[in-house]
Amino acid sequence: MELAFLSGKNADILKFINLNGLIPALFIFVAAIFLLRITSQSLDALGEQIPTRRLLLKQISVITRFVLVALAFVLIVISVLELSGESFSFFGGLILFGFSFASRDLIASLMAGLILLFDRPFQVGDRISFAGHYGEVIEIGLRSVRMIDLDDNQISIPNNQFLNSPVSSANAGQLDQMCVFHFYIGCKEDFRLAEQIVYEAVAASRYVYWGKPIFVLMKESPVPHGAGRFAVLLTAKAYVIDGRYEAEFGSDVHKRVKEAFQDYKVQTAGELEWRRMHL
Repeated sequence: MELAFLSGKNADILKFINLNGLIPALFIFVAAIFLLRITSQSLDALGEQIPTRRLLLKQISVITRFVLVALAFVLIVISVLELSGESFSFFGGLILFGFSFASRDLIASLMAGLILLFDRPFQVGDRISFAGHYGEVIEIGLRSVRMIDLDDNQISIPNNQFLNSPVSSANAGQLDQMCVFHFYIGCKEDFRLAEQIVYEAVAASRYVYWGKPIFVLMKESPVPHGAGRFAVLLTAKAYVIDGRYEAEFGSDVHKRVKEAFQDYKVQTAGELEWRRMHL
């Protein structure tokens, strides 16, 4: 009796399947994978040749990937299934039954991927901070977002986590990005000279973006790990020409400032604290 029941079920399923469409479906599947790779690689290569359009091309790549996957799925279903009202009812119920046993997190990530694509809290190419991680978004997939941090580590985060936690984007779809640098000097140091040094160090860097202004702000502030001591805090705010050069920009500015402070005998709060501890 049980074998007869299973045989009946198999027969019900097979009558909705077009066996002649299996080879075209396989061809569509292989062609979709090929097109996904070629499109992604071509747009990435074009973005490297046209840096000012790199982020736009990455966003086009994401949308193209979603469209190709959806189109391939529809074409495969049309090729394999004998389309009729009965077949739609049968396989619709089968799919819903399968989803009821699937992981809720996986389904949530799939839906969240579509929400991220259209709501756009961040985009491919943005440098974001999320859950203690910071880096460049390289892919918004159906299940997860992949990013590369400043140490060149690849980090994968399920899409649905972005719907419940705050995320900050440093460049929000723009190629340039604000960078902030902090310098502590002693309260008795020549702060006007130090302010000029910091400004000139930022302005002289080959990574600075001149399309937006440079600011150097000053205030007294507690010294980090300084046992309650105060110092003059100089904060430089400037834009880097491309977020990819954020680390190089910071290294260049700090090197220039440190060399100029040594030349003009401007002592940092750290140097003063070291002298106090060792003299």
